[in-house]
Amino acid sequence: MANSILGAGIIGLPYAIKQAGFVTGVTLLITLAMVTDWTIRLVVVNAKLSGRDSYIDVMYHCFGPLGASAVSFFQFAFAFGGMCAFNVIIGDSIPPVIRFVFPFLADHAVLNLLVNRNFIIFLATVTVSFPLSLHRDIVKLSKSSSFALISMGIIVASVVLRGVAVDPSLRGSSLDVFSIMKPGVFEAIGVISFAFVCHHNTMFIYKSIQMPTLDRFNAVTHTSTGLSLVCCLLMSVTGYLVFTDKTEGNILNNFAADDWVINFARFCFGANMSTTIPLENYVCREVIEDYYFKDRGFSQRRHVVVTSLIVFSAMFISLLTCDLGVVLEIAGGLSATALAFIFPAAAYYTLVGGAWNSRSKLPAVLCTTFGIVVLVLSCGITITKTLRGEVSHKKCT
Repeated sequence: MANSILGAGIIGLPYAIKQAGFVTGVTLLITLAMVTDWTIRLVVVNAKLSGRDSYIDVMYHCFGPLGASAVSFFQFAFAFGGMCAFNVIIGDSIPPVIRFVFPFLADHAVLNLLVNRNFIIFLATVTVSFPLSLHRDIVKLSKSSSFALISMGIIVASVVLRGVAVDPSLRGSSLDVFSIMKPGVFEAIGVISFAFVCHHNTMFIYKSIQMPTLDRFNAVTHTSTGLSLVCCLLMSVTGYLVFTDKTEGNILNNFAADDWVINFARFCFGANMSTTIPLENYVCREVIEDYYFKDRGFSQRRHVVVTSLIVFSAMFISLLTCDLGVVLEIAGGLSATALAFIFPAAAYYTLVGGAWNSRSKLPAVLCTTFGIVVLVLSCGITITKTLRGEVSHKKCT
């Protein structure tokens, strides 16, 4: 669960602080972590109250076929979009590190493939992501998740330690560092929400616990979100205070290309993405199995075919672009908000009795309303920026 939370989103959190303002950004980070902890547990509580054992079945029980279709779409879109983004990160992170360590490779007739972005994405997919994705049991991914979690700890430590000693020419302005609030609050909420969402994995993780109970799952959730919040605060506050107005969406890009500590962090980040892709693939595959083949039993051939289609489709998209563009941005923003805030709270509202403003239901009403407002505004902001030509479309180099 911690690996699922501490994914690619953590790298963008310093940028979220810059967008929202220091005080508002830190407050949002802590508040949304607490809300996320609650809604993660709500997913399992809803399953218990409805007598169902999957996110899709719970939504079907509460809202009928439309609810099941909606959560299936958003689960798949978020997980598949994550796989595409992680492949892009691999292509952007690993080749520069190899080029830094072995500069002569770029001029070699054959070995220059090792600093080629597309070849590295293909190689990582074939040798790491695809074999791990073939596992049927999410527990089999625990060792790779442990590696990914350790590598994320290295990344956080690298940013904190190297941020203190970064070259003065790379630092941002010291004016208005501790601002209260800035105009990009809703963009910041979208970034933070994307960083904390792991609701699409929740039921799979719950069922992987030996003798699963609510108390055990609550302990897992509190530990995972608590650990993630500490890492997120370290990364976001340190990164922002060093680079302030120069803070980029990927904080590692703010550091010098020849910084060996950060290059090691970049390598860990790329390796982390390789071992996180199978977790997202597991979600995509289970959504397809649950929605289309639930009553047909397990088929080894279908398992391999579906896994292959998902993994290599994500790889193919990442080979075409370094910027997944507006479609992925909108899909990711919508999916994160819907999965984290709207669906769990709305389902809980329908399953619990009492007046809408009762003590048991009011938090669900507030959470659902908040999610809808953020979803509409974040989508509206993205579309507006697109129409104005303010959305960047990065080209591969």
